[in-house]
Amino acid sequence: MAQDLTSERAMLDVADLDVYHGNSQTLKGMSFSVAPGEVVCLLGRNGAGKTTTLRAIMGLMRPSAGHVRLDGVELTALAAHEVPRQGIGYVPQGRRLFSELTVRDNLDIGLMTRKSPRAVLDEVFDLFPRLQERLDQVSGTLSGGEQQMLATARALCINPSVILLDEPTEGLMPSMIATIRDVILTLKGRGKAILLVEQRVEAVLSVADRVCFIENGRVQATSPVQALRDDPSMLTRYVGV
Repeated sequence: MAQDLTSERAMLDVADLDVYHGNSQTLKGMSFSVAPGEVVCLLGRNGAGKTTTLRAIMGLMRPSAGHVRLDGVELTALAAHEVPRQGIGYVPQGRRLFSELTVRDNLDIGLMTRKSPRAVLDEVFDLFPRLQERLDQVSGTLSGGEQQMLATARALCINPSVILLDEPTEGLMPSMIATIRDVILTLKGRGKAILLVEQRVEAVLSVADRVCFIENGRVQATSPVQALRDDPSMLTRYVGV
């Protein structure tokens, strides 16, 4: 049976992660989980450790202690290139496309990571039909919003069970922000576990189920989004809004 974007569901567990930049400890016992069909947002001021957390999950930074598990499978011992093959898609801040390659080439790289069937690409085009119109365009010539679409689509081409999104609405026009929001909600509905780093509080409140407030490299508090809508005092405390 062919894979599709609804086929894989898995729990992401991050437990007691310590990460250092040189002699400076960036993460100090970072712990949280993301369930299938759940959107969890890491929210905090600049330098709190949000992007470092995503990079540690992806094996791009090596923890000195702690665990990252995907449905109980330990990931921290894996080389960085092996982590996406376990089913974690990563859309980094700044997109980091192969800008000299075409849209088609970028998507093919995603497909090759886990040898995904072409049916997965068809579902990606259902989410981002504009990319199908731009297949032969060099990705570096796309608009900022189109590049964000492509970075997200490339991550989805591995047919991930977990998706990490780092500042996906940064610098985008309101119409494109709405598109990204709708895609996140669609993926949530398909059972994907989504970990979101986002500075725009209104974007967080429109898609997340829970918010983990990050300060000094650890989760200081976790709240359901509805509670933050009812009482925004934690937003004021941890992000100053």
